[in-house]
Amino acid sequence: MKLNGNIVMSFVVASLLFASPLYAQKKVVKPKVATTKPTTKNGGSSNTDPFGGGATSNQPPTKTPAASNSNPFGGGSSTSNDPFGGGATPKGNQPPQTKPAGGFNSKLPITVQKSAGGDPLSDTIKPSLRNTSAIYSTIKDRNPLAYDDIREDDAIFRQRFWKIIDSRERINAPFIYKEDGGNNLFFAILVRSVLEDSVAAFEHYDFRKQLTNKEVQAKCTGIMDTANSYDLEGNVVGLSVGKKDFPVDSVYKFQLLEETIFDKEAARLVHRIIGIAPMGPAFVGGKVIPGEHFPYFWIYYPDLRKSLSKKQVYNDKNLGARQTWEDYLENHHFSYYIIKSSMDNARDQKLSDYIKDPLFTLLEGEKMKEKVFNYEQGLWAY
Repeated sequence: MKLNGNIVMSFVVASLLFASPLYAQKKVVKPKVATTKPTTKNGGSSNTDPFGGGATSNQPPTKTPAASNSNPFGGGSSTSNDPFGGGATPKGNQPPQTKPAGGFNSKLPITVQKSAGGDPLSDTIKPSLRNTSAIYSTIKDRNPLAYDDIREDDAIFRQRFWKIIDSRERINAPFIYKEDGGNNLFFAILVRSVLEDSVAAFEHYDFRKQLTNKEVQAKCTGIMDTANSYDLEGNVVGLSVGKKDFPVDSVYKFQLLEETIFDKEAARLVHRIIGIAPMGPAFVGGKVIPGEHFPYFWIYYPDLRKSLSKKQVYNDKNLGARQTWEDYLENHHFSYYIIKSSMDNARDQKLSDYIKDPLFTLLEGEKMKEKVFNYEQGLWAY
């Protein structure tokens, strides 16, 4: 039994001596074998590229996402390195020129064009170096005559009328006569009286809110406009910034606020203009919006008389019989039609508010003229 124990002990020791080198070799060496599976793309042969590419070069292939580029701004599907999404590699070190939302290239040189001096509303008309008339005129030294005082007790009849002067009528042609480069346009006279003669302009015929010169300019003067400049071959070489003139031909109506008074002391009918306003269509972004004409601003007529007394009215029959604009308006040498009256108008409405037919609106205004005429004639005894 003792012999058998020795045999068993010898067997165990031999087994340990034999297994020890194998265990040590397995623990120390233990290499890592790549577990890549051979891949076959589009029917090609497999390779041992650890990055999964199709080439067998020693360098890993460049990572390029499929159907995308490196444009951080979300450009197209170009595979170029253009960070601005231009699609092609720019020449030189400068990035490609981009266009702003307005459609103009912001990188092009800008040239400011000076005005040619032809805008009758805002440009200064240079005076002539010589007397262009055969006869020297002293009209610039004239002042308007003061109004006759009318006592409130003597005004036995008073009515207010809103009148429209349409210069498309032949009798009203002096309002759109373009003498001296359009400087004598009645619309230009009104605008210049505000901008140059310090005449106050108001938003409404109640004369409560006064407009500034900038507000008047924004309503009825030219705006700055940008356009491309081209060379002889039609290529865009720069930007040209200049003033776009206001379409003065679109302003051919003028509104008057007038009071008709019968003065019993002087025994005559008196017409006193309270306010005047140029009328025209909407002017937005340098473009005329067709539609109804509305007043751009109102001028208190007594403030305007001094400026009008220095301007002459065109007379197509005889230049020697010309008169001032102040005399022209005071004597009512123009045609008009009534759009509103204080006569039988408790709701303060225009004629067009309750008479929809334009023809009947004109006829209703003529009836008001006839009522005033018949009232004056009825006061006389023959």
